[in-house]
Amino acid sequence: MKVTLTSDDLKTFHGVNIKEQSITLGNGNAVGPMEGVLLSAAGCSTIDIVMILEKMRQPLESIEVEVEGKRREEIPRIFTHMHLHYILRGNLKDKKVKEAVDLSIEKYCSVVIMLAKAVEVSTSYEIVEN
Repeated sequence: MKVTLTSDDLKTFHGVNIKEQSITLGNGNAVGPMEGVLLSAAGCSTIDIVMILEKMRQPLESIEVEVEGKRREEIPRIFTHMHLHYILRGNLKDKKVKEAVDLSIEKYCSVVIMLAKAVEVSTSYEIVEN
């Protein structure tokens, strides 16, 4: 895996992967790098959860994730706690959703599992039936 980060103005940074897919990072004028970490955890775990629920034949209609990270005051201002709250829509079985979330966080999501070595990670979810 390889990515490249470039900048034209030294304020906004453009990350590109080998498939030429990109993300913009910055300080105040774009997604901050630490926000990017939270988004990466949300994206990784959500991809897992969607795939697991599909295999379980659960009729997921949509999913949203709210991630809150708490950082220490001292430099480096690393995360001390991260909470991922999943909002799932569909006629889903609670037991299956819990299993999918737990499998992602504990077994499959590389980003969260890596972060959990240094950060306390917690999760919650709610099911909204349509």
